[in-house]
Amino acid sequence: LLVIEMAAENPTGVDLYARFAFAGACCCAITHGALTPVDVVKTRMQLSPEIFNTGFLGGFKQVIATEGAGALMTGFAPTFAGYFLQGAFKFGGYEFFKKQWVDKLGMDEARNNRQLIYLTSSASAEFFADVALCPLEATRIRLVQDPKFAPGLGSAASRILKEQGLINGFYSGFVPMLLKQVPYTMAKFVVYESLADKAFAATGKPRTELPNSQVIGINLLCGVGAGIAAALISQPADTLLSKINKSATAGGSGSIPSRLMNLAREYGFKGLFAGTGARCVMVGSITAGQFAIYGDIKRVLNATGGTEIAAAPRT
Repeated sequence: LLVIEMAAENPTGVDLYARFAFAGACCCAITHGALTPVDVVKTRMQLSPEIFNTGFLGGFKQVIATEGAGALMTGFAPTFAGYFLQGAFKFGGYEFFKKQWVDKLGMDEARNNRQLIYLTSSASAEFFADVALCPLEATRIRLVQDPKFAPGLGSAASRILKEQGLINGFYSGFVPMLLKQVPYTMAKFVVYESLADKAFAATGKPRTELPNSQVIGINLLCGVGAGIAAALISQPADTLLSKINKSATAGGSGSIPSRLMNLAREYGFKGLFAGTGARCVMVGSITAGQFAIYGDIKRVLNATGGTEIAAAPRT
């Protein structure tokens, strides 16, 4: 990875977590932004399965044939901006909450409960990340669903706010986003941490003594496994999020939970897992890239003071 080396003393406190947040913001914005075409096809398959029913590659061809290649980048601006914010809260928050648990429990107790710490830390971080992401994700979905809705991010957000208001326009998908993103992030971090622990232990050397290329390779491979697991767990909620953001009346006119239940009954098990293959490709690639980029940017920023919870020694 090409990065600009930055000299820094060992950062602590706010400075350290700001670096974690910046590394997380960059890795999420870059990976999600780069895979915007995949997300466009996946979203079209979820929103209009009766039209986009020729598979993942067929969906690419359909979009290009009917709207041109440029349509594959629809929603890039809200995707990049939204995931820049989300990544800062997700990765920075994960490191922060993990440290709080270790400080509270002590390292010995934390080692014995490290999986629980990974799960609770990632869930807490994701909640705040979703508060930041939800408005931009709602805007992205509206632009992908109807490219003529508005010419860009600012105008689309302004129209949604004017026509639907803050809550209905930007946060009607907050509950399904939590249902999607929180399990997704919990699986993502706990699977990654578990795979990485085993992979690094198999080298027989501390991480700090391994060449950077090997560390990046391990991060990539572990990220693929974590991404696929996370994609499968969160797929139904991802479909519901796309559906409820499609229009103000999707799922009826009742409360958000009742609308979600109506949509789930309408589409059933098969419908909720529409686009799973495309999403596994997308999320597996995204997650692999995220952990590789995140680790490398942390190295460059000298953000090496994170909390590592080693496995409890066997007795």
